Amino acid sequence: MWSSGRRALQDLMLQQQTAVRSFSLSPALNTVIVERWWQVPLSKEGRPPRLHPRRHRIYKLVEDTKQAPKQKMELILAATVPKLGVRGDTVLVRKSAGRNKLLPQGLAVYPSPENKHMFEEEIKLLREGKPEERVQTRSGQLTVEILKKSHLNISRMPSEEFQVNKEVVCRQFKKKLGVFVPPHALSLSFESVKEEGDYWCEVTVNGMDIVRVPLSVVPYVDPSAIYQKQLKARIAQAAADAAAAAAEEEKAASTPTSPDTTAPPSDSPKKD
Repeated sequence: MWSSGRRALQDLMLQQQTAVRSFSLSPALNTVIVERWWQVPLSKEGRPPRLHPRRHRIYKLVEDTKQAPKQKMELILAATVPKLGVRGDTVLVRKSAGRNKLLPQGLAVYPSPENKHMFEEEIKLLREGKPEERVQTRSGQLTVEILKKSHLNISRMPSEEFQVNKEVVCRQFKKKLGVFVPPHALSLSFESVKEEGDYWCEVTVNGMDIVRVPLSVVPYVDPSAIYQKQLKARIAQAAADAAAAAAEEEKAASTPTSPDTTAPPSDSPKKD
């Protein structure tokens, strides 16, 4: 009986020592982990290891937790957050922003398997449901905001074959506004036009939002003529500045300087 209790006590002490050792060997934050470059030879049992005075003081770097890049937190948005995403989007944010703002305010949740499955089902239902129940994506929202503030100008080329149709408008959207508009998402108020004037077109974003964008066909202007005009204006401005500076210098030189009539102080004492 005594031996069994003693054995149990020894097992408990061994477990405690193992736990303390594993905890002490775990790397802490802002530490540098190194190892010896030369392996220390084994020594006899009960004797300290034989360390070389110079060789065994050389270490190589294993890990530097100070310079390690800070990992971001992966979250699933539970609501639309400006400049970040909409409900159901998986985002990577700073840990401070996730723990101090998104999670406490209920704007995001952890990406657990249950949460991922729930949002996948929700997104699937929204995409396959009625059009009025769908939710626009973040890129779609940004595209809608850009289109609402845009005005598309198309230069009328000096050619008899020139005409503005759906393909030309799609190319101009990509070239001048940086927005890719497929032909099936574009609706024009005309089939094709050659005359200059103001028109409009409608762009359907992701099959949900329809934005009307003003469209104008403007006269063609040669870029080289614009450059020559700007160059002449710069030369004329430089000549005017040089003439003004020369006039100021001439005026300063022609202005006579009044002689100094003040007498220097005398060192002789005044007579009574």
